[in-house]
Amino acid sequence: MAETPRLRVQALSQIGISHVPPQFIQQPENRPVPPIKSLSTIDIPVIDLAGIDSDRSDEIRNEIGRVCEEWGAFQVINHGVPVRLLDDMRNVGLTFFHDLPMEEKLKYACDTSAAATEGYGTRMLAGAGDDAVLDWRDYFDHHTFPLSRRNPSRWPHFPPQYREVVAEYADQMKLLAHKLLASISQSLGLVASSIEHAVGEIYQNITLSYYPPCPQPELTLGLQAHSDFGAITLLTQDDVEGLQVLKDGNWIIVKPLSHAIIVLLSDQTEIMTNGKYRSAIHRAIANSSKARLSVATFHDPAKPKIISPIADLISESCPPRYRAVLYSDYVSSWYTKGPEGKRNIDSLLL
Repeated sequence: MAETPRLRVQALSQIGISHVPPQFIQQPENRPVPPIKSLSTIDIPVIDLAGIDSDRSDEIRNEIGRVCEEWGAFQVINHGVPVRLLDDMRNVGLTFFHDLPMEEKLKYACDTSAAATEGYGTRMLAGAGDDAVLDWRDYFDHHTFPLSRRNPSRWPHFPPQYREVVAEYADQMKLLAHKLLASISQSLGLVASSIEHAVGEIYQNITLSYYPPCPQPELTLGLQAHSDFGAITLLTQDDVEGLQVLKDGNWIIVKPLSHAIIVLLSDQTEIMTNGKYRSAIHRAIANSSKARLSVATFHDPAKPKIISPIADLISESCPPRYRAVLYSDYVSSWYTKGPEGKRNIDSLLL
């Protein structure tokens, strides 16, 4: 079933509205506030991955462990993903949103009667009621791994290279996720395959998020505060600021860094590491004058997988902090209750 017809955020922006419609207005406590001046020079850590497979492996692994514990988020450079591909992915995404007529984009509308469906949409939560606060963004979600889920015929035909670029991007991001999960495992004193073994077969989705200019960005959010429910998210953004990460009760702007990739630890990794590493709470703010595009690549366990703290991290002095959970149940809860903060993972605390 196609998504219930509704005016896309991009269309609202293009018709020149002067006020944000009520369904996009956040509660006062959730609205963005101007950043504290003293925090304006703080940014999430940047890790150079050059030499990760050779002479700098121990140094990089230790640095990854430190930032996973302190932040749950960091940027990587010299990551091995071709710069040309990062540019191509951004360009095909912007071309789809900017140049394809709305009636053509709507042919790819996703199904809002079920969670995490593939296609073009506006709502974040399946079955969200009329009183739900909506995000100021449109998106296109692609199912890319396992290959049995990959069906490029469901992806845009325009621009002509769109499908080829997404497929190559998916392959490269999966390789990087494998490398990062191995380093995260090793930073905990585990064998490199520990987290991937606990996750099982990787399920990957790629979501293009488009944030049009907003007439009242102080009243709404491009994407409400949440931590991702999977294992690890790899995100790229353009040169427009918008992503924020919560650190010590303060929202830190993730300043765009050309061709860097942002790494966000997700809830299942927090569970598997028994809370030593924390998933990152993040959100996106709106902008009054510029459109913004980001590309998030999610790497998640299979739905039938049971996730629990890794046995080698449990001892008499370090008992499990989280109860085991069937991943499909966790995802259902996330979509049913909503992604507010970390209330979903906190419900598993022992």
